[in-house]
Amino acid sequence: MTASAAEAKEDPRRPALPLDVLVADDEESIRVTLSDDLEEVGHRVTTVATGDEALAAIASTRFDVVVTDLRMPGADGLEVVKAVEEKGAGTEVILITAHGSVESAVEAMRHGAYHYVLKPFLNDELLLLVARVARIRKLERENRSLHEDLGRLEGFENVIGTSAPMVEVLNVVRTVAKTDASILIEGESGTGKEVIARSIHRNSERRDGPFVALSCAALPETLLEAELFGHEAGAFTDAKKARHGRFELADGGTLFLDDVDDLGLPVQVKLLRALQERVIERVGGEKPIGVDIRVVTATKKNLAELMQEGKFREDLFYRLNVVPLRLPPLRERVEDIPLLVHHFVRRFRPRDEYEVPSDVMDALCLYPWPGNVRELENSVERAIAMAGDSRTLKKEHLLLPSPRFKNAAHVPATTTLKEVVRAAEIEHIKRVLKTTGNHKAQAAALLGISRKNLWEKMKEYEFGSD
Repeated sequence: MTASAAEAKEDPRRPALPLDVLVADDEESIRVTLSDDLEEVGHRVTTVATGDEALAAIASTRFDVVVTDLRMPGADGLEVVKAVEEKGAGTEVILITAHGSVESAVEAMRHGAYHYVLKPFLNDELLLLVARVARIRKLERENRSLHEDLGRLEGFENVIGTSAPMVEVLNVVRTVAKTDASILIEGESGTGKEVIARSIHRNSERRDGPFVALSCAALPETLLEAELFGHEAGAFTDAKKARHGRFELADGGTLFLDDVDDLGLPVQVKLLRALQERVIERVGGEKPIGVDIRVVTATKKNLAELMQEGKFREDLFYRLNVVPLRLPPLRERVEDIPLLVHHFVRRFRPRDEYEVPSDVMDALCLYPWPGNVRELENSVERAIAMAGDSRTLKKEHLLLPSPRFKNAAHVPATTTLKEVVRAAEIEHIKRVLKTTGNHKAQAAALLGISRKNLWEKMKEYEFGSD
């Protein structure tokens, strides 16, 4: 790659895809220089000199981004924002305003404006904002296309993700699903372990047999044995008739045991025997019953560590861990978030078209999601409910916790506000750098600052600037 090609690739102003941009400003110098710079990086630009001309252009043409001065002859920037909001075409508005009109700019943002910049400004500042919109649009477009392709693959309809970690998981699943090998899925709560287990079943030779799931954490140990192996009539109080256990119900198919890390040692012994011999005995029974099953298990904890602590049997661990499969937490597959969001929106409102503006998607991508995909699903459902009759999701609909820096609850009351803000800024910059894979140009664009400004902050906060 030549030096010039490398520089172009690193240029954060260069968009992920070209956008249609409307520039509305009564100052000719701003219109000319800004349109030249936007076209230079690849955008298609239309310019107008008045608010009335902007309203006419918006009514007749669809734009991805509208850059408008707040104060213009005729209609002002706030009217332009409201016109874009009423049209509902997914257009993002960036306002140009003077210091004395910041309150008006904030009011415009309440009506859906994406961002505002204060005069005097550098064109690069606006180009970075437009590039951010382009990046989100490209990601949304690719994710929709990949989702459609993925949905056509038999057995993977509910596996949502095209990031490198998820592609790696699916490649392993495709390879081992056709065998009868035991699979141990490791992953945090909410990462979708049962979804993967069902996909393994649907892509196996046992797809026509039953898929039976049981959470080992959902029952007390006194009932778990009967749930797994069944019981005979009279085996214990209230056992009025014989009952099949999950092993028998899964005969000819797949048995999925979630949260095996919660199994007590006595049940582990009986589970090991059943897996080794493919024979069970009901509680209170004496007759051995043969079963033909494929076993897939899942754990939210590291079973190898539990084994070292004496809390999990070594022989059972190796019996379950024939094929290990690690599901990444959502914070390690941030690029899948837009795809998941659109999937959940379609699931909860299949007949309605909802818009997810780029600032909302940015907020979703920056949040760490400790509850993983399950938490994201709940957040999208809540946002749709909060939106009411509106078909546009807003950040306030998400009800996400405010970002806090580590140990904020333990900050002494004597700590100054400047120190608290500094600590929060450090954590947020580090989180964005991690999200972008330490890509400085992308991180600066997400943070809404120049790369030079990011470098200066990293140098000031002493956590590396290379």
